[in-house]
Amino acid sequence: MPRPLRLEYRNAFYHVINRGRGRQAIFHGPRYYQAFLDSIEEANQRSGLIVHAYCLMGNHYHLLVQTPRDKLSRCMRHVNGVYTQRYNRMKKTDGPLFRGRYKATLVEADAYLLQLTRYIHRNPLETPRPLVKNLTEYRWSSYPAYINLASAPRWLEREFSYELLGKNRKYDGYKRYVNLGRDQELVDFYAQDKVKPILATETFIQRVREDGNNEPIKPRLSDSLAPAPTLAAIVERVAIQTGVAISEIVQSRRGRGSRSVPRWMAITLARDLSGLPLAEISRYFDMGHISGISKVVNKLLDLEKHDKGVAQLLKGLYQDLTP
Repeated sequence: MPRPLRLEYRNAFYHVINRGRGRQAIFHGPRYYQAFLDSIEEANQRSGLIVHAYCLMGNHYHLLVQTPRDKLSRCMRHVNGVYTQRYNRMKKTDGPLFRGRYKATLVEADAYLLQLTRYIHRNPLETPRPLVKNLTEYRWSSYPAYINLASAPRWLEREFSYELLGKNRKYDGYKRYVNLGRDQELVDFYAQDKVKPILATETFIQRVREDGNNEPIKPRLSDSLAPAPTLAAIVERVAIQTGVAISEIVQSRRGRGSRSVPRWMAITLARDLSGLPLAEISRYFDMGHISGISKVVNKLLDLEKHDKGVAQLLKGLYQDLTP
């Protein structure tokens, strides 16, 4: 039997789609769209998620992403989970928002990424009832940023697509490219009753079947990625920003009710940014068991929801440690 496809690995590219339960709306106005984009920004800061294109529709979304540090499942757990929490708070409701697990198609970037950005960006025009007459009028996609009509968020990667397009006048060139319409090959691919889990050439698929310990695809953006911060660097940065001694962050406080927000921050940052095994992080912070890491992270996330100062400080630390 052929080796099974390994669909999650570092530095892979994916087209991710998810819909609301029963096709219900998941966005009800600017606050909701922005809350979703904020969740993407946090996934970029915490897990290194890179977005090459996005389009947020009324009851579903499209993302074309790259995962240079974490697996896709971890990145999307944050995006979907945190947005659901924010949605429920704004709508004063509870329960699941999406119809289930997102659908993700592994993409061969060199062969299909550029075409997929066009496919995604044209969504507002390709619905039975177009949402706009001109794509430049649609605010909730990366298309306006691609043609330089809107500022691009720091997590949006456009240069890769421009490089594939090969145009000197990249903004006008990309606009003309999108106006040509969608590729029929992609229309047929996504029209299938059961969409295949990989969009690639046969050569690429064979490479994906290689030894699971190897990276089947040579990273294209790795030269621009900074190395992961060390545990010592993380602790030092937290100590500087909070004015707390390093020893108070590294050493565990015993007893019920012990509360050290700088320590919680350092442990959370270590989990999200260092790329080290949880067991190593646990030992460094003098924790009895790796299960303590998730408990600390949950405490910090709960505090972050109610304390804007903590949320702002944590956001700044992520930015400082992921240049």
